[in-house]
Amino acid sequence: MAIYHMQAKIVSRGKGRSAVAASAYMSCSSVTNEYDGVHHDYTRKKGLVWEQVFLPENAPVEWQDRAILWNAVEDAEKSKDSRLARQLIIALPIELGRDDWLLLLRGFIQTECVDKGMCADFAIHDPDGHNPHAHIMVTMRPLDAHGKWQSKTQKEYL
Repeated sequence: MAIYHMQAKIVSRGKGRSAVAASAYMSCSSVTNEYDGVHHDYTRKKGLVWEQVFLPENAPVEWQDRAILWNAVEDAEKSKDSRLARQLIIALPIELGRDDWLLLLRGFIQTECVDKGMCADFAIHDPDGHNPHAHIMVTMRPLDAHGKWQSKTQKEYL
């Protein structure tokens, strides 16, 4: 039987985190953060199964490169304690295969994030063959019809 686990976090400068670093970690890549000049290299990390960037139609095409996307997010936020991104870590059932994981994740990301104007970056990890999980990072700010950042949205609880 599949075991459900999901963890939601905010990537925030106030907590000493960086959207560029988080993206480099989840994609097992090497990226330099232009905001603070720190280079993040996770190319030796094992277990990457899949990685992909999702953009709304009005997003600049060059943001398909996650380094450019997350550096643009870092550049848009000026405060030293800015909230940069939302991050979800979701356990994936081992009873399903990679194609099923991709189908489920792509549908969720498209419907809940990209269709609402957010840019999303996701990766699937399975380092030991027994712990498949997905990392999903979503921008805090949606894009307007012209591909410009809008203000951060707040939830209103009724």
